[in-house]
Amino acid sequence: MTAPARQAGAELRSTPPDTPLAQLQRWFAAQGWRPFAFQREVWRRYRAGESGLLHTPTGSGKTWAVYGGPLLDALQQARDGGKRTRRLQLLWITPLRALATDTLRALREPLPALGLDWQIGLRSSDASARERRLARSGKLDALVTTPESLALLLWHTESAQHFGQLRGVIVDEWHELLGNKRGVLLQLCLARLRALSPPLRTWGLSATLGNLPQARDVLLPQQPDAALVGGVAPRALQLHSLLPGPGERFAWAGHRGLAQLPRVIAQIFAARSSLLFANTRAQAELWHAALAAVWPEPAATLALHHGSLAPALRCEVEQGLREQRLRCVVATSSLDLGVDFPAVDQAIQIGSPKGMARLLQRAGRARHRPGSSACIIGVPTHALELLEYAAARRAVAAGRIESRTPPQLSLDVLAQHCVTLALGGGFDAGALFDEVRRTHAFAALDQRSWEQVLDFIVQGGAALSSYPDFRRVQRGEDGIYRVVERRIAYRHRLGIGTIASDGAVAVKFLRGGSLGSVEEAFAGALRPGDQFQFAGRTLRLVRLEDMTAYVRLARDRDGATPSWRGGRLPLSNELGREVEALLAQGEDSPEWTTLQPLLTLQKQLSGLPGPGHLLVESLPARQGRQLFLYPFAGRSSNEGLAAVLALRWGRLAPNTIAYAANDYGLVLSAAQDVDLDEAALQQLLSPHALAADVAAALNLAELARRQFREIARIAGLLTPSLPGRAPRSLRQLQASSGMIYDALRRYDPDHFLLALAEREVLQQQLDFGALQAALADCAQRPLRLCRPATLTPLSFALWAESTRGQLSSEDWKTRVARAAARLERRHRRRTGHRFQRRAAALAGRPCRVLAAAQQPAAGRSAPGQRRPIPRSRPGPAQRRQPA
Repeated sequence: MTAPARQAGAELRSTPPDTPLAQLQRWFAAQGWRPFAFQREVWRRYRAGESGLLHTPTGSGKTWAVYGGPLLDALQQARDGGKRTRRLQLLWITPLRALATDTLRALREPLPALGLDWQIGLRSSDASARERRLARSGKLDALVTTPESLALLLWHTESAQHFGQLRGVIVDEWHELLGNKRGVLLQLCLARLRALSPPLRTWGLSATLGNLPQARDVLLPQQPDAALVGGVAPRALQLHSLLPGPGERFAWAGHRGLAQLPRVIAQIFAARSSLLFANTRAQAELWHAALAAVWPEPAATLALHHGSLAPALRCEVEQGLREQRLRCVVATSSLDLGVDFPAVDQAIQIGSPKGMARLLQRAGRARHRPGSSACIIGVPTHALELLEYAAARRAVAAGRIESRTPPQLSLDVLAQHCVTLALGGGFDAGALFDEVRRTHAFAALDQRSWEQVLDFIVQGGAALSSYPDFRRVQRGEDGIYRVVERRIAYRHRLGIGTIASDGAVAVKFLRGGSLGSVEEAFAGALRPGDQFQFAGRTLRLVRLEDMTAYVRLARDRDGATPSWRGGRLPLSNELGREVEALLAQGEDSPEWTTLQPLLTLQKQLSGLPGPGHLLVESLPARQGRQLFLYPFAGRSSNEGLAAVLALRWGRLAPNTIAYAANDYGLVLSAAQDVDLDEAALQQLLSPHALAADVAAALNLAELARRQFREIARIAGLLTPSLPGRAPRSLRQLQASSGMIYDALRRYDPDHFLLALAEREVLQQQLDFGALQAALADCAQRPLRLCRPATLTPLSFALWAESTRGQLSSEDWKTRVARAAARLERRHRRRTGHRFQRRAAALAGRPCRVLAAAQQPAAGRSAPGQRRPIPRSRPGPAQRRQPA
């Protein structure tokens, strides 16, 4: 007998044998488990009628902590006897469909052993028609659902009856909902459930979050003394990086990391089963195709999983992991939240995780069982990502993790919720106003904004009142707001939710089942006969009709890979600061040792960034001048800074200035060679008049116009596509939202949705608060202005980013490869053969952008001449410059 089993037996002997607690403990002992102290605490608090937030590391048993209370209640009811009427007692809310399916399996597992005849159902977009009917009937004891499906349940008129006796709500992975509009929608739904069942107990689960007290207050806004229960100590994290070998060239910037394929294959076959995580769906498709091309085992042991695949394909992969039939699954975030696969031995991360929370979540998917340590293998795709892995390891060891900021006053979500309740039997305006103000998201809602929302759902506002399509809700003589037209009800049901995406095109076999969906922009560029990679297959397009791409399997492996909206993950501000601190302090780690030659080169040519100063590099270009700054503020903040600084530089003297940014810094490329001294740079970095300069530099009106499309869809201004008809294309949606936006701007400029669009552009797209903090931080730092003769390792990555926007008959890879080869030759001449031998001994030559970079570049500089910036052809002025 194992030690946990012996301890469980001792604890069981001290508990009266005929109690519900003893029954539950016997089931734990049969599994070889012993309830942790935090699990017993949550059980006790739940049975006492309390609510709270449980935070404990992934894999430590938080599911059983919050599920034990409802099970003990059910066992007590069975013990008390009497006729039992089946009614909904427990609602379990998850953010992901894969997690909902896995949770359903876990909740059903102990029922036979405990003698409970509970019926637990599923209501999500993956649920069958039978499961949806059963969920709507209310004849379930427990229901697993998502925020959107919960809103759909509230749409039915019988919802008040079904939810009136609800005892508990569990919100799983609350941190994933806290910082977006899905969380706002859930807050409104929870407020409605509490109004229907006042004794309702609500428990949230969170594993990785930096602002836990705020997360609890958002979930339970009317219970400031709600419990905040901590679980076991964080699991030990084992992070190993796959490093380039001695003498191996390694990319300075870019790509998808396929050069690491041999090492990844070796790592996969060193374990029994692996989850290979990619940051984007396109990257997952490419890596799956690359692995399949060299896979030595049967093809059935390699699988792909992401959110655009058909539900049947995803369920098949998840079942294969549980049954240990798969050696490796290439996945995105579709599998990094709470899904329990104890058979998975290791997790592998392709590229930087871009944040500590994501790293911990994905590491927790391996060895997902209490008492085991989390393990993840990092696969850097270029040299600078080695820094991010080393910095992430330091941050996790210090207990630092990102916070999530909850949105407030998302009035488009409130308008949608009001129509939903108007469908579900109607609502009284005064009572609903008090109800929504009990949520964190709308605690600051004023009477004027509330009346604007009511006017909007009744007639669309002043500018749209003449159009019948925008009259969705009617106020009856009894003062109750209701939807009376069946057409409105049908369209609203199709539009419930807050997840906005570009138009989707279904991908189906010409004779067979569905594979999933790709975005319209990608499908629209295909012609019949073209091949593309999707769902782990190479497909040939047969025809495209009614927003459906009919395909056949192709024999070749070549083909384009679809991309999806929002595919690029930004580096979190916390991890960016840790990278900057690591550059200044250094450390004794494998990543730092491998990167040392590159950092030595950076220090010789210019200098290293650090939190005590702001590194600025000024280089003459073939035409003009390039200015590189390294605030380490994350991509979105750096892009905003670049736009503002370009505007201010242009005010100093007439000039044309382009800009680009990455997670570390930004580059300003001026057409005229205007050199800036430290005083001029300090003037550019002034924190004064930032809001006005952002508005002037970024054309906020146009950005708000684009943001309005998402807001209009959530609020119900854009009519959803009806089943059986061709879905509205992205171009049609943009045109429709643009016309509505222009009409409101002209005839109703004070419309609350216009103000919401502008506010969301500042808060979400530009993250104005972070931008303001980044500029203030740059302004107070001492400047370290360097004038290197050529690009440095840090500036090369920014230069490569800036070439994406240039017009050229060559592709981006070819131009960057040629520039990399030239830059490498120039560095060899500058540093001499002694440094090159030392660098090769430590970590290989410092640059590898593409395999094409190994080809000799056409043309060389004449002796005694140099070219300051790598270009395809230097200008005459640069060829005449002396060395």
